[in-house]
Parts: sequence; structure tokens; C-alpha cells
Amino acid sequence: MEYSAVETVREVIAYVEAHVMGKPDLGSVSAAVHYSKYYLHRMFTKTVGMTLHDYIRRRRLTEAARLLVFSRKPILEIALAAGYESQQAFTGIFRSMYKQSPLEYRENGKFYPLQLQFCLYDAPSGTEAVTQNITCITPKEIPDWMEFTKRVIDGFPCFEASEHLKRLADYIEQKQAWIIRDKNIVTGAAAFSRQRSRIDFLAVHPQYRGYGIEKAFLDLISGSGLADREISITTFREGDRADTGQRAAYQRLGFVGAELLTEFGYPVQRLVLPVE
Repeated sequence: MEYSAVETVREVIAYVEAHVMGKPDLGSVSAAVHYSKYYLHRMFTKTVGMTLHDYIRRRRLTEAARLLVFSRKPILEIALAAGYESQQAFTGIFRSMYKQSPLEYRENGKFYPLQLQFCLYDAPSGTEAVTQNITCITPKEIPDWMEFTKRVIDGFPCFEASEHLKRLADYIEQKQAWIIRDKNIVTGAAAFSRQRSRIDFLAVHPQYRGYGIEKAFLDLISGSGLADREISITTFREGDRADTGQRAAYQRLGFVGAELLTEFGYPVQRLVLPVE
């Protein structure tokens, strides 16, 4: 029986994870799993919304960042293990993604991932069935929410899980945090501060990013007595190489650029949804 797209991508991800600190590329991965490079590139990108090249680069840099914080290996050794030919090349790409040099990152001593291993779900339901299933999160669902954040970590520069968890309790108490499930699987989540008229968290699982989940959340938020107020959200600055498409997704919803900010030491931009 021919593999489904999800099974194919799972096989690819398993191979990449087994060889992440090295030099896996489209050619070596396609040879290992016995698919053409063209088919593999197209199928991987369609399934997860990211090219295989970008996924490998982000996973390698994440594991390199982990070694910088939790080991005392020389930076050159980490650079070579991550598949870069020199410390200079490694430093350049690391800085473009983490906004600090490997040495600065090591000295700060705080690890956060650019990309965790993709976890794919079987047989997503139809678009309408998914987007109509928005509910307020309950305290019992906090573990599901926090597990979901790991699946969408690429959308949040310098994500602080402990800080996010502390704020989540307030969102739940005020009934300003929602999730969307497909069957029992969390596929989208949003948290909103009505007092500040700000979306503090909005995320969609990679397999569901073409389902209109972001708009479903935004419609819910906009309909919560905020028709005459400007709604804001922060995201990557224009041209940030670490952005996997979140900025463009917000712009498609009508958000426009506002002031440049720094949050948790990371350069971001505030976007606003103008009042109609």
C-alpha cells in the first residue's frame, strides 16, 4: 500500500532527527527514504508549510543552541558538529536566527528552541468542522495547551514557557483563552487581553494553517465588544529570517505595521488591526 503524505513526512522527520547534528540535506534524505527529491520537497512543504531545508537548518541550530547552554564544548566543535564548515559561517547564521552570537547566547545561559521535532496528526477533518469547534480552555486542559505550544514554537521568538504558563491562569479565569480541537487534538489556540486590546498568543498547528483558524479566532475576539477598538499583536519584524510565515498570516488578516519593540530581548514589531 502506498504511504500517505503524513506517513511519508513522518519517515523523513525520523531520519532527520537521527542525523540532525550532521549534514542531512534533500539529496541524502531522499536517498535514505527512497523518494525523488522533487516529490519529497513538494510533499514535505505541502504537509508542514516549511521546506525540508528550512526544517533541517532550524533543527540543527536548535540542537546547537542546546549544546551552547548545556555543554562546555568549544563553539568551533559545535559548529562543525552542526554541519558548518567554519565557526564564522555558524556564527553568521546563528546570529541571523537568534539575534545574538553563539558566545553571547552561551553567556546568557537561557536555552529556547527555534524548532522542535514536528509531530504530525492523522487524517485532519474538513475546514468547516474544525473552525466551528472553538471553546474556552479549562484548567484541566492546561497540559494540552502547553504541549501544543511545543508544536508551534517556530511562531514565537524567544518563547518563555514558564512565563506563558503563569499568564495562562489569568486568561482562563477571565475566559479569554480558547482552543480549537479536531476530534481530541488541539489544532489552534488563542489568548487575548481585553483590557489591553491585545492578542497575546495566537497559534495554529502546521497541518491546519490553511484552515482559516486564525480568522475564526480573530472574528471571535473582534465580536467580544471590541468593534470600536484597535486590536494589536506582536510578531517578527519584516525580513527576520526566523519568521516561518506568521507575519504574512497576520497581514492577510488585515494587520498593519506599528512601532518596533523588543520583548524578552528579541526584536519584534507591534501590528495593529485598524478600526473599520
